[in-house]
Amino acid sequence: MTERPPLDRVVVLIPTYNERENLPTILDRVRRAVPEIDVCVLDDNSPDGTGALADELAEADDRVHVLHRAGKEGLGAAYLHGFAWALAQGYDALVEMDADGSHRPEDLRRMLAAAEDADVVIGSRWVSGGEVVNWPTHRKVLSVGGNIYTRIVLGMHVNDATAGYRVYRADALRQIDLGSVESAGYCFQVDLTRRAVQAGLVVVEVPIIFVERVHGESKMDQSIVRESLSRITVWGVQRRVDQVRERLTRRARWHQL
Repeated sequence: MTERPPLDRVVVLIPTYNERENLPTILDRVRRAVPEIDVCVLDDNSPDGTGALADELAEADDRVHVLHRAGKEGLGAAYLHGFAWALAQGYDALVEMDADGSHRPEDLRRMLAAAEDADVVIGSRWVSGGEVVNWPTHRKVLSVGGNIYTRIVLGMHVNDATAGYRVYRADALRQIDLGSVESAGYCFQVDLTRRAVQAGLVVVEVPIIFVERVHGESKMDQSIVRESLSRITVWGVQRRVDQVRERLTRRARWHQL
């Protein structure tokens, strides 16, 4: 097994849009759970004043940083902005975490421990030991079904490719062509998963307990589901075409021998 460098500097990236009620609580939980790491809030110009509150919290804690974005451009765009900033700052690992408390900071130490021997760690709801709290049955069916479809179509041995609680080693992100990522919604997570797998990176899943938000409204809607289904299907077709081309190329070379 390849020995990986230690994760001395870690930052948690938290995208926000109208999360004023949730932000103080999630920041406090992160700082209590893993006090030695930094946090960066990525605010999309929230109308409810989340960005201004984040600035106040950052003034009181030098391990909290804030990046203000012009407007709401999607989860993927927010994370790409955060990735670029964090890589430029020299962090060893970058963590994706929701602001609404659905991703428990108390699970982060286990995920960081797993990252000692992996390039990407996914906090998984759909592996043994994983759990979802306060979700209706139809949403569980949608998530499980979507992940089964993704696994089959893209040929990935990942049970929760849509999961948004993750740890990326900085070196791993540098091996992924982030400049060509166009996914804006939640299929951003699937996109980065398939890119990591294609790059030959070590991707592991750690079971987590996912807790549905208490305050505010979910950002998930039908347009996000449609975008995800459409893009995953296109990626699957492209994968199949590439496989056929590769087989034809090998066959042509064999006939030339």
